[in-house]
Amino acid sequence: MGKLIHADVVHLLLQLSIMLLVGRLFAEAARKMKQPAVVGEIFGGILLGPTILGMINPEWFDSLFPVPSASATILSGFVQVAVVMLLFIAGLEVDLHIVWQQRRQALFTSFLGLIIPFFFGFGFPYFFPDFFGIADSHQHLVFALFMGTAMAISALPVIVRILMDLNLFKSRMGLLVVTSAMVDDLIGWIIFSIILGMIGKNGQAMSLGYTIGLTITFVVLMLSVGRGLLNRVLPWINKKLAWPGGVLSVSLALCFLGAAFTEYIGIHAVFGAFIVGVAFGDSEHFSERAKEIVHQFINNIFAPLFFVSIGLQVNFITNFDWLLTLTVIVIAFAGKVIGSGIGTRLGGFTWRESFAAAFGMNARGALGIILGIVALENGVINERVFVSLVVMALVTSMSSGPLMKWLLKK
Repeated sequence: MGKLIHADVVHLLLQLSIMLLVGRLFAEAARKMKQPAVVGEIFGGILLGPTILGMINPEWFDSLFPVPSASATILSGFVQVAVVMLLFIAGLEVDLHIVWQQRRQALFTSFLGLIIPFFFGFGFPYFFPDFFGIADSHQHLVFALFMGTAMAISALPVIVRILMDLNLFKSRMGLLVVTSAMVDDLIGWIIFSIILGMIGKNGQAMSLGYTIGLTITFVVLMLSVGRGLLNRVLPWINKKLAWPGGVLSVSLALCFLGAAFTEYIGIHAVFGAFIVGVAFGDSEHFSERAKEIVHQFINNIFAPLFFVSIGLQVNFITNFDWLLTLTVIVIAFAGKVIGSGIGTRLGGFTWRESFAAAFGMNARGALGIILGIVALENGVINERVFVSLVVMALVTSMSSGPLMKWLLKK
């Protein structure tokens, strides 16, 4: 086993300490302004990154976050683990029983809320690739498919939090929105995983058909046989192992195992973690208290590291294109609000309730940002598009709650 030298250990510990402290301070500031914590954590990363600290004092920035270095590699590993864990707790939010109970009402909302935003996101980049900075004709289709997926997904954890704040979570409309967002996210991540398989970043020389076949098999087995096994094993874990340490260790171990499998077959690790999270979250033996412990552990330690690291990735000033960003925001709003609004209306709600639900589903939040960072790392998008997607995710998340409240108040 290789060892870090003294200077790298000091650098790594300083980086983790500063990122956690800055992330916490800015998250608390965001909460006081009634905004999601992720907004503050990203702004904290922008402060520490090349956008502000790197421009004010480049020497400080280079000494704190030296690249390349062993500490930078280890920090990147921490961030990868954080992303995997974030998708695991996103999967925990998916309740298959609710999806099944609401299947008829949610059919229109989830279908139109997925298809229309997908075609909005796919169509503009496909017909105007030069506007998005895509000159390579081979990357043209992959980029358009990615943008369609980015416009189609929702941020389920953000949506759940907004509905709880508005006392709508257990209402008929709230359950419909949550169910539709669950279905959209599940299908969206499957599509995105297939896109990553298309660009061949797995290094395993597997064919696309083989990768898709293994992915579908993994999903079906995990949500049927795997879910059944978990229902049998979890009572034994809760009874025989120390609580909550036992269930926490086993759940995260299986999360990493699922992530490792999908990464191996050429699908990003986050997808495996997400599906394992769905299987765990659907079990009645994985208690709400256990979920809360996992959420607190990940959201307060690993999530800030990931969201602060986003600000370290690129310079948000030099890579900010106001026209591109405005276009992405308009496409995001138009596709999701039109699709989900019409779908909810067909489900029997008033137009005002339908558009309130549509604005709720418009929140992209953490999942939209994770999608962007994975695409950036795999060369699907450039830094300008990445910055636009991050801004879009922040704008949609910050506006969903106030717009829902305003419509329902009327």
